[in-house]
Amino acid sequence: MSSFIIFFLTLLLIRQCSGRVFTFEMHHRFSETVKKWSLQKIGGPLHNWPVKGSLQYYTQLANHDKLLHGRKLFKFDGPLTFSDGNSTFRISSLGFLHYTTVTLGTPGMKFLVALDTGSDLFWVPCECGKCASTDDPTLYSFDFELSIYSLNGSSTSKQVTCSNSLCTERNNCLGVYSHCPYSVSYVSSETSTSGILVDDILHLRTEDNEEKFVQARVIFGCGQVQTGSFLDVAAPNGLFGLGLEKISVPSILSREGFMADSFSMCFGHDGAGRISFGDKGSFDQEETPFNINPLHPTYNISVDQIRVGTTLVDSGFTALFDTGTSFTYLADLSYTKLSESFHSQVRDKRRPLDPRIPFDYCYDMSPDANTSLIPSLSLTMKGGGQLVVYDPIIVISMQSQLVYCLAVVKSQDLNIIGQNFMTGYRFVFDREKAILGWKKFDSGYDIEKIDHFPSEVVNTTRVPPAVAVGPGNDDAEKSDERTTNTPQSSFASSVYQTFYLNLINCYLTSLTLLLL
Repeated sequence: MSSFIIFFLTLLLIRQCSGRVFTFEMHHRFSETVKKWSLQKIGGPLHNWPVKGSLQYYTQLANHDKLLHGRKLFKFDGPLTFSDGNSTFRISSLGFLHYTTVTLGTPGMKFLVALDTGSDLFWVPCECGKCASTDDPTLYSFDFELSIYSLNGSSTSKQVTCSNSLCTERNNCLGVYSHCPYSVSYVSSETSTSGILVDDILHLRTEDNEEKFVQARVIFGCGQVQTGSFLDVAAPNGLFGLGLEKISVPSILSREGFMADSFSMCFGHDGAGRISFGDKGSFDQEETPFNINPLHPTYNISVDQIRVGTTLVDSGFTALFDTGTSFTYLADLSYTKLSESFHSQVRDKRRPLDPRIPFDYCYDMSPDANTSLIPSLSLTMKGGGQLVVYDPIIVISMQSQLVYCLAVVKSQDLNIIGQNFMTGYRFVFDREKAILGWKKFDSGYDIEKIDHFPSEVVNTTRVPPAVAVGPGNDDAEKSDERTTNTPQSSFASSVYQTFYLNLINCYLTSLTLLLL
């Protein structure tokens, strides 16, 4: 009889669990009730209890919030970077792009790779059928030995089969367990890479005081055939895609819990910079939202206005924010409005168009050139953030004369904010919040005291944009729509989690009764 009663009570409790409303009292951490509890617990007056509305009151609340927000389930608390360090550097002879050194495999092999937010796949030359020359000392003007990755040369290398979820070329697979092929074409004419996907260790380290070394497994491209610019003037030793797709290294590292889903890149006036994975930026940075296209997500932003010198150009557009493109590309009407406004305020003589130079608005640099007379340039982003362009011009050596040009290229359709507009800033690509943040890059650089003229003259005749062509890419960049797709709130999921936790507690109580 007692067993029957227990069983009946259990059924009744289970039935009530699905419909009962649970009510709990909530108290502010500095409320009078909590204060009384604290007095009873410690048995004396509270010396550090802040007065409501005081500066100490709000400071303690803000510090408490920072602690809570910092409790992420990541394997490492601070930012990560490459094992060889976080330094990046601009190489003018290699496309005027920013490069860094990465180490792959076991034993580790070093590669000099270009950093590209305009594409997703990380690839290095590997078992080459057609790659850039590694033994021509006249081809590159830097002291670095180019490497070739070998599948058999790394003991930690693994095959990525066609059954892998990151294999997008299944139509070209010979079978489910065969090697997954890849092929990526870029906006630059006849520039591409193709080969197979590989899984191996990328060597990283933490940026804290302890400096722990980290081995993270990533999937990258074994680039067996390269074409176009990859054979000479850009990324001869590999390209590090930093895009939003699942195959990119930031996506893999955040998905595997190594870091927060964000990274930053700094661009100094002297061409040096740094990169940090997991960097969420600072509270005082400027911000603008990304325009996320779900079919092909990119770091696309909206520019509402352009200020050229004393003129406000009211010409809004959307653009890809791309570290893998040397200069800024604008389509009409934005290009025409910006360049004509710039030209109307320049006092130097404009040069005739030169097919060797990709820029239309170039001027003879007078012997007594004064940089303060060159029109300034700034962008007003969606949300109101201001981006002052510190290097709107570039200096080119033309025989015995120096020429300066507005470093903006006329584009047929794509709008791209390139590296020359990023100088002097730390940019934060916060993928979790879908925002771009920026702040002056002051670490080791005195931004205010540096002239607008770059410290080096460059050859700009062959500087291609390194934007990967993908599904929907053209439409995403051409569109002037200002809609922004942001991640959905996690409020609904938290409600469901609470509901199911309550049910679990009820059923555990019921199970206890059954065991009596």
